[in-house]
Amino acid sequence: MQLYLVQHGAATNEAEDPQRRLTAEGAKTVERMAGCLSQLNLGVDRIEHSDKERARQTAEIMAAHLGLAQGTRQVAGMAPNDDVAPMRERMQNESSSLMLVGHLPYLSRLLSLLLGVPQDRMLVAFQMGGVVHLEREEKGEWRLRWILVPDLLSPRTTQKSAACD
Repeated sequence: MQLYLVQHGAATNEAEDPQRRLTAEGAKTVERMAGCLSQLNLGVDRIEHSDKERARQTAEIMAAHLGLAQGTRQVAGMAPNDDVAPMRERMQNESSSLMLVGHLPYLSRLLSLLLGVPQDRMLVAFQMGGVVHLEREEKGEWRLRWILVPDLLSPRTTQKSAACD
């Protein structure tokens, strides 16, 4: 099973926009990342996201670039401070390749729990719009495969020219 953890793109602050939608720069960063990921042929079956607008927008951009017929699905229990144990349990039995679009500290705690370390131990410095790829092996153990952060993408990587160089 392949699992991709994606932190949503940069969002407006609550005073500007109570729904905290993506900023123009946040959407652009997610577009660049999604364009790059589309070249990697990830084979994502589904994209799930939290109930926050910024996560939904990020998930929809990813789905459009990855050509997912199923689109995206909102799931409960992925808010920034929600308990990650139910998601970990669900991931142990999941057979599809899945992308989860969410928030910190939730994603960081889920990653730690999947990799067998205490949840409060931050293993990865997530970046907004960044992706962490995990793989569950046959024995049920998780392995970190790769991390791709927006800072590593070429400034030339755009929606129309999605080369990861």
